[in-house]
Amino acid sequence: MAEVTSPRGIWLSVVNRIVDHNDDTRSIFLQMREGAQLEFIPGQFISILIPLGDEVRRRAYSIVSRHGDILEICFNQVVGGRGVGWLFERAPGDAVEFMGPFGNFTLDTPPQVETILIAEGTAIAPILPMLHGAQSSAHAPVFLLYAATDSAHVLYRSDLEALASRDANFRLETLIAEGDIYERLHNEVNRRWVSADGNRARQFYICGVGKGVVKIRDLLRGSGYQRRAVHYEQW
Repeated sequence: MAEVTSPRGIWLSVVNRIVDHNDDTRSIFLQMREGAQLEFIPGQFISILIPLGDEVRRRAYSIVSRHGDILEICFNQVVGGRGVGWLFERAPGDAVEFMGPFGNFTLDTPPQVETILIAEGTAIAPILPMLHGAQSSAHAPVFLLYAATDSAHVLYRSDLEALASRDANFRLETLIAEGDIYERLHNEVNRRWVSADGNRARQFYICGVGKGVVKIRDLLRGSGYQRRAVHYEQW
């Protein structure tokens, strides 16, 4: 299929359907216009153009889906967030413009060394297509540590469990954490992959919100893991 964009590099899409994961988290599926296909690497994001009357904002959302004709993005409500508020107001048939894809937090080939994926809440969005891509051929062991504030916010559970059930080299563990979720993750990372052994040949992909992501990154790099082996996406 042909790639169709405007002269400004803006992609045109329409809301195909909407899925609510829980009371504050939603996915919308964007159907590309005019038979277009978007080529992207698992982990990349698009920038939605959000018209707010007085301005047009660009907001980045990771691509959850694996194919380029219908794109899924996932987001949650943010108090006072005008941009995400606009997204929650969209309905099937509404037009949405975006730019992209962008980003270097990617995994484009099945991993050949032990790979640890760490995510919290909606930060599973770039991780999920990475996992699907990893299963395309033989790969080294992959482990996902996925944290959430409660079970309702463990997104795509059935999809993740299905991946684990058919792939002996993929292991999933969910962590329900009260209080400071990133402090819990930091402690788990330290216990499992810093203090437990001297193996520093693993690679890591860490995605989440705020300074807790950087703190985990610095823990790993400071303990002897190579800088290029610790990938991160801070939202």
